[in-house]
Amino acid sequence: MPDERPLILILGGTAEAQRIAADLAARGANVLTSLAGRVKSPKAIPGAVRIGGFGGAAGLEIFLRTRHVAAVIDATHPFAAQISRNARIACDAAEVPRVQVRRAPWARTAGDNWIETETVAEAAARLPEIGSRAFLTVGVGELEPFRNLADVWCLVRVVDPPAQPLLDGPHLTLAARGPFAETDERALLQEHRIDVIVTKHAGGAATYGKIAAARSLGIPVLMVRRPPAEPGDTCAPEAAVAWVEKGLK
Repeated sequence: MPDERPLILILGGTAEAQRIAADLAARGANVLTSLAGRVKSPKAIPGAVRIGGFGGAAGLEIFLRTRHVAAVIDATHPFAAQISRNARIACDAAEVPRVQVRRAPWARTAGDNWIETETVAEAAARLPEIGSRAFLTVGVGELEPFRNLADVWCLVRVVDPPAQPLLDGPHLTLAARGPFAETDERALLQEHRIDVIVTKHAGGAATYGKIAAARSLGIPVLMVRRPPAEPGDTCAPEAAVAWVEKGLK
């Protein structure tokens, strides 16, 4: 028999998306989590899971209509701006309620040396003037601006081991999956004599360890500012379930 419960689509891939799916599934909701497919072995997620893109905003609109989606939770990474934009356009067109989940940003505290940039490319351009041994945690899809750096040795952390070298210049690739504790991050920075970190202002707790470790060691952080939220409803991760329950009453 077809499932007649309202279908909740979660645009996910983040730890927040996994927790929201688990909470909704535990309440008996009909949950479908959509993953982009960038990670080879994603963690198990309660409810149904689909992998792959929709074909832009138009493709997502068709999906929403044909699957009779009742609500969309955009719990993608804070820097997944194109996906969030497509979700807004598609949901507006299909008249499907949508909320964008926004994890809390990191708070700058005494001892932090953040050098903020608007883009990853800007961070790469400024890197040689700041340090000579860099820890890159910007994501495998954002490494192109660093490809030809010859005077900076880079430690590159990714989720999946790459099949080919990620950079042309001197570097070491580290495949690891968070969360990362501050003590472990400090040891990693010291082991590789890192003198600058390049990261996106993703916020949240899972990758904050490197920020705290940099503070304790006096290491500067090239911090790429996060893009603004799309127009429409936003909520903290812990409020997403309440948003769904309120909207479906």
